[in-house]
Amino acid sequence: MKNFILLVFALLSFSVSGQVKKNQKAVIQTVFNCDHCKECETCGKNFQANLYKIKGLKTFEIDEEKMTITVYFNAQKTDLQAIKTAISKLGFDADEIKADETAYEKLDDCCKKA
Repeated sequence: MKNFILLVFALLSFSVSGQVKKNQKAVIQTVFNCDHCKECETCGKNFQANLYKIKGLKTFEIDEEKMTITVYFNAQKTDLQAIKTAISKLGFDADEIKADETAYEKLDDCCKKA
């Protein structure tokens, strides 16, 4: 009986430890060349309209001073790489992924490097 209980406990421990944490948070480094990206007609609306299309992305926060985008997402529905790629397609760097050049050219002049 003891062996049976130990076996059940071991199996439960193994199955729980192998699961991916569902809700995750990540801070992505980027570059903002203006101080109003959240309110900008191009950038702010682009972030709102396109990032929320990613299934599993719960919310995000833009910090223009720290030049970061903090994302909260369901890791069972999307992954960090997909989110970074989406940010890149908006014209912004996302950690190691450089901004898509075509998308960058469509940004307002204030959002581009001077």
